[in-house]
Amino acid sequence: MLKKEFEYFLEHQKELADKYEGKFIVIKNQKILGVYDSEIEAVTKTSKEEELGTFLVQKCEHGDASFTQTFHSRVSSG
Repeated sequence: MLKKEFEYFLEHQKELADKYEGKFIVIKNQKILGVYDSEIEAVTKTSKEEELGTFLVQKCEHGDASFTQTFHSRVSSG
């Protein structure tokens, strides 16, 4: 898991979101490696230089919407 990278994002979220709102940033070793318009572009370009699983791709937004997901399932109460 990329705990240190995610913690870095959380610690700097406001300044990162102010600067890169709506963009996808790549974080490795608590440093920004790149800024991209899409998640797939971030992964594709970064994986040419860095091994998959060694960097974090994070969407820059204020609040927790960029890293909180809610899943819904349909359940029949028959």
